[in-house]
Amino acid sequence: MHEFSVTSQIVEAILKEAGKHNAKRVVAVHLDIGKLTFLGLEQVRFSYEVLVKGTILEGSKLYIEEKDGIVNCRSCGYEGGFQYEDDPIYHIPTPTLRCPNCGETVEIEGGRECTIRDMKLLISEDDKTDAD
Repeated sequence: MHEFSVTSQIVEAILKEAGKHNAKRVVAVHLDIGKLTFLGLEQVRFSYEVLVKGTILEGSKLYIEEKDGIVNCRSCGYEGGFQYEDDPIYHIPTPTLRCPNCGETVEIEGGRECTIRDMKLLISEDDKTDAD
């Protein structure tokens, strides 16, 4: 389950950044995860809940926005989404990485990201910030 190791790195990065700001608590975290990472979003959520126990992230809200894959074709100039091949041998639909217009090989432009977009921190006990 590569979701656990990826989520572990995300939690470590959040804790490091929160430490730079002397945060008392992390209230909310927003992630952007591309479809081409093949990360299971529910597995990321589960891993996050396990990994944040006993830290300043415990109880924080996790928001995930899934980003579509974008490809670019040098042959015809197409830029946009792509088709998936649903072959049972692969167990999941896999991207064809062929241009939907001309059939040539495309380059991936988006959908591989896994980034911490932002986080909401509680800096002092007087701060009554909430996650919404």
